[in-house]
Amino acid sequence: MKRLIIMLMAIVTAFSLVACKSADDKQTGGNKSGNLEGSLEEILNKIYDTAELDDNFREYIKTGTFNEEVTAERTEYYLGKSGIEFEEALASEPMIQPGAYSLVLVRVKEDADVEKIKTEIKENINPMKWICVGVEEENIIVDNIGDLVFLVMSDEAAKPLHDAFLALGK
Repeated sequence: MKRLIIMLMAIVTAFSLVACKSADDKQTGGNKSGNLEGSLEEILNKIYDTAELDDNFREYIKTGTFNEEVTAERTEYYLGKSGIEFEEALASEPMIQPGAYSLVLVRVKEDADVEKIKTEIKENINPMKWICVGVEEENIIVDNIGDLVFLVMSDEAAKPLHDAFLALGK
């Protein structure tokens, strides 16, 4: 029940933010700095809400995943390497591992070398970090919009989730 209330609040918040944009924001995409605005959870919810996912995977995300703040101690597990410096990060993964899936959003520090961070993640992430399951190399996508790095690992939904992320930058 709590999850349903949280999802409804997120949707209402997203609609109210869209409704309050000025005409200037609509013409420039609302993103003068090149960075995505909003909390990582809001951005994650927008990705999930707009991705073209099949009904089974969409239901899996709604009922079978949890969000966890990525701490310095958990950086290696979620990003493949410890010592990556960032302002904040949020991971979305399954509660029970029926399949390999991970989506991580990382807001890097101001003036950070985003390309270097993306390369470090791509070169070090473990596509077999789950017990008995893994992701094919071509289904690991690391990209960014401004200061926000996006990592998805999924044999089922990497491309639609990546497309939904990219659409946020338009």
